[in-house]
Amino acid sequence: MREDPSPWVARFAPLLPAGGRVLDLACGSGRHTRFLLHKGHAVLAVDRNVSRLEDLAGQDRLEILQCDLESGTLPAFLRQTFDGVVVTNYLHRPLLPALLDTVGPGGLLIYETFAAGNARFGRPSNPDFLLKPGELLTWLNDRLRVLAYEDLEVSHPKPAAVQRICARRL
Repeated sequence: MREDPSPWVARFAPLLPAGGRVLDLACGSGRHTRFLLHKGHAVLAVDRNVSRLEDLAGQDRLEILQCDLESGTLPAFLRQTFDGVVVTNYLHRPLLPALLDTVGPGGLLIYETFAAGNARFGRPSNPDFLLKPGELLTWLNDRLRVLAYEDLEVSHPKPAAVQRICARRL
C-alpha cells in the first residue's frame, strides 16, 4: 500500500507550472513522485536508495537517480533548474543554498521537515536534523517570495514538530 502525499504538498502542487519538471529530493518511497507524475509533471526522483521506486522504472516523464546526497560533493543535478522542488522529511543544511538555486524562474519550492521540539515525539531527535525556529524563513533570505509558512505541531500522520514553506521564484 502506498502512502498518500503530504497534505502540504497536495495543497500547493496545483501552483506548480503545468506540466513542469519537478525535483523530488530524498524521495524515499516515491509518494510525491507518484503524485506529481499523476498530476502531469516530469519528475526527477532522487534518493540514496531507489529500490522502492522499481515499479516506476521506465515510466514516461520520470528519471530516477540514485545519489548519496551527503557525500560532500555537490551532485550535478543541483546545477540544473526545475519548475518545482519538493522536499519532505529531509534536512541536510550544506545542500540548502544549491537547492534554492535549482528553483527556476516562476518555479515553486515546497519544503516540509522536522523542527525543534520534535524530540519529545520521537525520531528524529538529533538537532542536526531539526530546523531551528524560523530557520526556513531565514534560509530563503528574500531569494524567493513566501506564499505560505508554518512552524507548528501536527498530529497526522503521526505527532511531530514541523516547519513547512511554499515559495516562488519571481
